Amino acid sequence: MVEEAQTPKEFFEQILPRRFKPDKAAGADVTVQINIEGPNGGSWVVTIKNQKIEVKEGTHASPTLLIAMAEKDYLDVVNGKTSGEKAFFSGKLRFKGDLGLALRLKEMGFL
Repeated sequence: MVEEAQTPKEFFEQILPRRFKPDKAAGADVTVQINIEGPNGGSWVVTIKNQKIEVKEGTHASPTLLIAMAEKDYLDVVNGKTSGEKAFFSGKLRFKGDLGLALRLKEMGFL
């Protein structure tokens, strides 16, 4: 069963580090800026490099990828209620950067 996050902060701090699949991240060197809008929202920077993941609250001046979503939509994606692709095509996920790289994030357990 998928572990459900109640807030984006809980997902980034507790669930993502356990869900991350280092074997799928071979060769990846990516900095993702995630901006979540809503009462429990905020900004996080996720760096994936050398098959390790690092998560920090805050913003990055020049991220490889930028993802912006409303809190409810983000939680629906990370909790498996909808896919990142569906959120993107319905306009709920705003994205800037390399689409191929964004799709790899899913394989790594990120989205």
